[in-house]
Amino acid sequence: MTLSRFFKSLVASVAFAGAAPSFAQLNGPFYACLNTPLADFDGSVVDAAVATPELSTLVTAVTAAGLADTLATAEGITVYAPTDAAFANVPTPILDALLADTALLTTVLTYHVTGEPAFRADPRRGSSAAPLLISTLAGQSLAVGFNTGGAPMVNQSMADCQGVSTDNGVVWIIDSVLMPQFLPTAE
Repeated sequence: MTLSRFFKSLVASVAFAGAAPSFAQLNGPFYACLNTPLADFDGSVVDAAVATPELSTLVTAVTAAGLADTLATAEGITVYAPTDAAFANVPTPILDALLADTALLTTVLTYHVTGEPAFRADPRRGSSAAPLLISTLAGQSLAVGFNTGGAPMVNQSMADCQGVSTDNGVVWIIDSVLMPQFLPTAE
């Protein structure tokens, strides 16, 4: 190969490589989300929820269930926090039934909390093909990972890319209320 032909081939290769999008460019939102650092909050997970206006329904529910002190003092927890809009999407009869039954409300709320280390419970850790199963305080598992579009997911709920690190755990805002499986009891 002549030197001239070699340079033409090299220039063509570089031009082609520069024109082709990289894997990272094609999955930009995925990588941007993975690289979003946790925000720091000086206070407990409950303090962080109280300070977040779009979590006022969750704060009301946690208070009604008598879980505020427990969640404020538990160590190393992760809370997947549904927004007010998420609660508004729950059919009114179901929401009314939850708020009227403390035991039922407690089960639903503790299904949003894990005792897993923050790194393992990060919804950005799994993948769409192999989400991680995380045990909740309600005794059932959640699947955390990404959907095929690159968004972080907790079960079928989308999670914010940025979690909030608190004095006693991490809070991830999610867009729906997670419902555990209610299995009939043997009598």
